[in-house]
Amino acid sequence: MEAYILNENIEVVFLKAPIFPNDVPATYEKLKALLPEHTNRRYFGISQPNQSGEIQYKAAAEILHDEEINSSELQHFCIEKGTFMSKYIVNHFQDSNSIGACFQTLLKHPKIDPKGYCLELYKNYDDPDVHCMVRIIE
Repeated sequence: MEAYILNENIEVVFLKAPIFPNDVPATYEKLKALLPEHTNRRYFGISQPNQSGEIQYKAAAEILHDEEINSSELQHFCIEKGTFMSKYIVNHFQDSNSIGACFQTLLKHPKIDPKGYCLELYKNYDDPDVHCMVRIIE
């Protein structure tokens, strides 16, 4: 585990995956189709359990500077700057359990923010590598 600092807030748009984890890939495909093409757009996975313990997953994409995204299907969210504990996974497709196992480890951190969420950061749509992160209280 290593500290990862987001120095500024990141505005994103997202779609909720109807069923986690089965609908996650299709949700990202739909999200990408609703956005203007841009090779440097970062993508995110935002997840947390609901009140009954089921994982709610949001497939999200960064809103780039001076970009207007008009789609009634997309919702807005702000990933707030701060300090996160993170692990970097190279090609998460090689092991379908790698992201879940990584978050199980990260969620044991003693300074985890109880109001936080699990955050996946992809440098672009096609990148198989991912930073898995959870916010910590400093």
